[in-house]
Amino acid sequence: MKYVAKFFKVMIREVLRPLSFAPALCMMYIIFQFSSATGVESSGTSGDVCLKIVDTADEVLDFNVSYDKRIYYARKIEYPVRKLAHFGEYALLAAAVALPLYVYGMRGIPLMLVAGAICVGFACTDEYHQSFVSGRSPSKKDVAIDSAGVFCGIIFTRIAGFIGRKTIFRPLCDEKKKRRERND
Repeated sequence: MKYVAKFFKVMIREVLRPLSFAPALCMMYIIFQFSSATGVESSGTSGDVCLKIVDTADEVLDFNVSYDKRIYYARKIEYPVRKLAHFGEYALLAAAVALPLYVYGMRGIPLMLVAGAICVGFACTDEYHQSFVSGRSPSKKDVAIDSAGVFCGIIFTRIAGFIGRKTIFRPLCDEKKKRRERND
């Protein structure tokens, strides 16, 4: 029975560890799809999101603002919302890239450098890709915003990993430590 349990533990580890990269690949696909939208489609999506934000704020705060004013406010917040979306999607990408690297044992500065290089490299190629899309153009400012998002995503992953080791996975770490002490 002990060997069967060990077999399944090893099999699950060998199957699930490579699958830990799936969220990063999904996030890259989502970002690529957003970048593939034409300028008109992208503006329309941003406008819809901003209008939804303004409508929700109007409903929650009970301001009863006219439709024309809601359109006005939606246009006013469109630029910051677009840039915040850049920041957010790359923070999620960085976390999705850093987590599997962390699972495979990469820690500290190497984790930050490798995950950062992958994500910032993807941001650069994504902006280059936009130069081929109708109504879109590459922007160094967007790469800088994406890079800031990458940095925050990696820092978040490092903090979550550290907290997890000190709290959630503490019993596992203590168990490994006891086994090492018995073997010495």
